[in-house]
Amino acid sequence: MRKKKDVILENIKLFGAGAKGIAIGKTEEGKTVLVSGGVPGDTVNARVKKSKSKYFEAETVQVIAKSPFRVEPRCIHFGTCGGCKWQNMSYEKQLDFKQEEVYNNIKRIGGIDDFETVPILGAEEQYFYRNKMEFSFSNAKWLTQYEISSEENFGNRDALGFHIPGMWSKILDLKECFLQEDPSNAIRLAVKNFSVENGLDFFDVRNQEGFLRTLMMRQNSKGEWMVLFQLYREEKANREALFQYLLEKFPQIKTLVYAINPKQNDSIYDLNVNVYFGEGFLMEEMDGLKFKIGPKSFFQTNYKQALELYRKTLEFADLKGDEVVYDLYTGTGTIAQYVARNAKHVIGIESVQEAIDAAIEHAELNGLTNTTFYCGDMKNVFNDEFLENHPKADVLITDPPRDGMHQKVVEQILKLAPEKVVYVSCNSATQARDLALMKDHYTLVKILPVDMFPQTHHVENIALLIKK
Repeated sequence: MRKKKDVILENIKLFGAGAKGIAIGKTEEGKTVLVSGGVPGDTVNARVKKSKSKYFEAETVQVIAKSPFRVEPRCIHFGTCGGCKWQNMSYEKQLDFKQEEVYNNIKRIGGIDDFETVPILGAEEQYFYRNKMEFSFSNAKWLTQYEISSEENFGNRDALGFHIPGMWSKILDLKECFLQEDPSNAIRLAVKNFSVENGLDFFDVRNQEGFLRTLMMRQNSKGEWMVLFQLYREEKANREALFQYLLEKFPQIKTLVYAINPKQNDSIYDLNVNVYFGEGFLMEEMDGLKFKIGPKSFFQTNYKQALELYRKTLEFADLKGDEVVYDLYTGTGTIAQYVARNAKHVIGIESVQEAIDAAIEHAELNGLTNTTFYCGDMKNVFNDEFLENHPKADVLITDPPRDGMHQKVVEQILKLAPEKVVYVSCNSATQARDLALMKDHYTLVKILPVDMFPQTHHVENIALLIKK
């Protein structure tokens, strides 16, 4: 069977940044080209991966002329890992493109023109900012084209690292990662080396067998660490040998926990987590509020920027102390408790029972008696009966998942008609869609993009709306 010949687009000038970290250019005929691996300002040759009627999807194969915004990637895995897609772009330009994306989404999708754009809040730390990382074990590591062509003998294919984008069974064996501060790299490499030297079985994804499955590490702002292993089966002697080795080598580990997972997926939320060492959780503090973080807890992965996000959310809400506040999609109640000290009462709603249990526990831990939390699907719980049986909100804060708010939820907000809405979003496109549904009733006063994830295209946005 004849191999299909590659189609190469030559001398494509990249002029903008698009969704998911791609760069945008055009052919001489004017057809749009979405290019991975390029930086706006580059001129590149690009291999076509998909051809659509209105655009090409392509990947950079050669940089003909470098963008003034192009920088040397710091990580040796850049381009293969897929995590830090903008590591080859200056941070200042990353911020420019993120702000531009948010503004354009609000204007084009939301159909709103007249609002203030507060300059994006960049991160002080562009590397080592994550407090949680998850890695997977595999007995069949991904080989790069360079490794394959080197003809080196790769007898041991054990790997501990990230899934190759779009390839669920392929794991990149990480030598380094600049997302979580040390001893993250040191712990991961020590786990791998000990396991290889002692013949511990790495997971076989295709055949669903093996011993070591996943490794997760969390840290708090005090430098205390939690290590969590998922094991496909119990091997008590091997497990204890590995755990004791880590505890002796890394005194920073405050607690070490594990779960036996024989399922078809790596989700931990329906598993029992066993505590091998320590209390099974870490404590975190944010501006005097304490939070208990367990192996299943959701907590913002960039602690310092999350703190800035909450401070700005409170600033946008501009509470005087006598307001009733609704906090939709409250999660573990972090924002709810952050604003509760400045409000009369805060009512939080969330669909995950474990998160609500944590929110209640945190409120008690912090001595907050003016918070109430409800569990259930937002579009079902936040209904007419709920509005009738609870005090009217003066301020509503909403922080939905990437899909944004269900239309029924937006309709209920309009019925509730709070004087002020603070909309926190991790996806400005769906946020803009929701704002479009509200613009006849609310004026968008201002937005503030917040960069939670440097070296990536992701950006948070806070929007302040006032009732007309």
